[in-house]
Amino acid sequence: MTDLVDRQSTILVVEDDAANRALLRTLLERANYAVILATDGDEGLDLARRGIADAVLLDVGLPGLDGLEVCQRLRDDPATIALPVIMLTGRTSTEDLVRGLDAGADDFLSKPFKAPELLARIRSALRLRRAMAEMEAAHGVVAALANAVEAKDVTTENHCQRLAGLAYQMAVAVELEGTDLKAVVFGALLHDVGKIGISEAILTKPGPLNEEEWVEMRRHPEIGEQICRPLVSSRLFAPIVRHHHERWDGTGYPDRLCREEIPIGARIVGLVDAFDAMVHDRPYRAAMPIELAIAEVHLNSGHQFDPGLIEPFLAGLDALTGSTTPFRVPAGAMMPLAI
Repeated sequence: MTDLVDRQSTILVVEDDAANRALLRTLLERANYAVILATDGDEGLDLARRGIADAVLLDVGLPGLDGLEVCQRLRDDPATIALPVIMLTGRTSTEDLVRGLDAGADDFLSKPFKAPELLARIRSALRLRRAMAEMEAAHGVVAALANAVEAKDVTTENHCQRLAGLAYQMAVAVELEGTDLKAVVFGALLHDVGKIGISEAILTKPGPLNEEEWVEMRRHPEIGEQICRPLVSSRLFAPIVRHHHERWDGTGYPDRLCREEIPIGARIVGLVDAFDAMVHDRPYRAAMPIELAIAEVHLNSGHQFDPGLIEPFLAGLDALTGSTTPFRVPAGAMMPLAI
């Protein structure tokens, strides 16, 4: 996608007052923006859905569909869900502000507005749109890396997707949200990306690893962190990749962190990773029955696993129990995360 800084950006102005439309057009064109004008909510909604605007200045009090309804419909449409919307309003009560936030507005500007503030809000909105475009591109990067791991280690087919689903459930149960929630999903997808740097002979060995081989295998979290580091927002999920084999009692690797020193996302992914490994076949052993794996989770609570995560984890197991297909990431969980 073309960088919004490198080309003239287009602002859609939806305003029923002719004098305000003329003023906004003049201010925006002087600031080197292309301007599209709409006089009511229906026209504004139609123009926004054509994909020609980079941001919308939206009056609240419009004839026909009001600005709140237009904003809500834009947020309900996948094609415009990330389109930045700045609401122009003479209404300044807390109730009006809450209604606008509920409708999905990104920002507000009270009338009468000052030109420098208007332009600053628009620049901020365009930075948001550019970030969202980068987030969309990130999906391809994550998918390619996750697929590369599974292609090299065929015994873990769909393992990363299953983990992303289970980790998402657990993260929601412990009330993570926003970028923290998305980071857990991405961390789960990429937790084993470091295995790209591990010998296939070790990954597929049909028996227990010797001590030398274990030393090599235990390098994969650090290798994974190094692979993720060039990605812009790796700071959000690279700690999950590096620390998902740490243990609550401090005997894990690579840094022997213990208890709350281990990032919450890594504790979540570490638990679901261990459980998934137990209930699926590996080259060196057959899968455990789910009941036995649950018993192992209880046994290792406070040693390998954060005891505070056991109940949220067990509460989400119904989605997996008895299923013969990989648990899928729920809709919305893979909303883009900037990388």
